[in-house]
Amino acid sequence: MTVREFEYHFRKLYLQLGMYALRIIDDEDNAEDIVEEAFLKAWQTISSGTIVENFNSYIYRSVRNECVNFLRRKNNFEDIDAIPEISEEAIDTSIRDARIWKAIDGLPEKCREIFLMSKRDGFSNQEIADELGISIKTVKNQMTKALSRLREALSQGHRPFFLPFL
Repeated sequence: MTVREFEYHFRKLYLQLGMYALRIIDDEDNAEDIVEEAFLKAWQTISSGTIVENFNSYIYRSVRNECVNFLRRKNNFEDIDAIPEISEEAIDTSIRDARIWKAIDGLPEKCREIFLMSKRDGFSNQEIADELGISIKTVKNQMTKALSRLREALSQGHRPFFLPFL
């Protein structure tokens, strides 16, 4: 695998692997570190001459193993069977989550802030309006704008999928 091919895989898989690790360890900062460590080890393996037939499977397995190691260090975790094996569903979920967060990141700043306050933080429209010093109507308009843009971004080139907040 060339450096260019590796960079392609890194860019393509980084966010979805982060979502996968986050579902296992429920710690955003450490999930990111785990993915970076898995890619570093993968590059070391590949650059030493080892041929990796299916890089996607290899890197997902590496991230899972890094998550297991993290949980063992953190919690004296021994029940490896409690962490499910990698499945198509887990991969599909991580891809979906990555697409959602990429679309959310593409929202205009104020629109994204209002959307996240509502959906991630559970604030009511009134609480958002009070917190940001804006009208409820502005909050509702920004939420409508956010949901519309997310639906559009997430359906481009793909069949639409169910999002509980859309």
